Amino acid sequence: MAKHIGVKLPEDLIELLKKEKTVAILATFSEKGVPNTTPISCIYPKGQESILLSIHKEHSGYLNMVWQKKVMLCIIGEGNIAYSILGRAGVVRAPSNVHPLMNVVRIDIIDIKCDRSILARVDQGIQWSYTSPEAEELLTNIFKELKDLSKNL
Repeated sequence: MAKHIGVKLPEDLIELLKKEKTVAILATFSEKGVPNTTPISCIYPKGQESILLSIHKEHSGYLNMVWQKKVMLCIIGEGNIAYSILGRAGVVRAPSNVHPLMNVVRIDIIDIKCDRSILARVDQGIQWSYTSPEAEELLTNIFKELKDLSKNL
């Protein structure tokens, strides 16, 4: 059973996001009411009440976010981390300083619920790796931009 825990990111989730290897599933709706999910790998905490992410400016998840504003993020990770975050999206930087096709969005938290099950434990979350040295360089620079913004925004 889900437990609402408020508007502040719990420490275990902050630590998971700071590892820069987490995938969050972003849920949005189009103007026609069509649901959309988007895996987001460039995501970083901004304090305890916001999350920064980077997303392609033409992705349907981004376009829905700009129109709808309200989004859900589902984050599952090792150590039995399972949270769903309701938030309000706002564009922070368009385009990103790192790549002209990427934009930076801040999600201000409205509510967080813990989705841990009493019947099953999350032993491992979604994991990803770089597809090339160029991808590693790009994502490293995007994460640097998100970290810098988390301190200076």
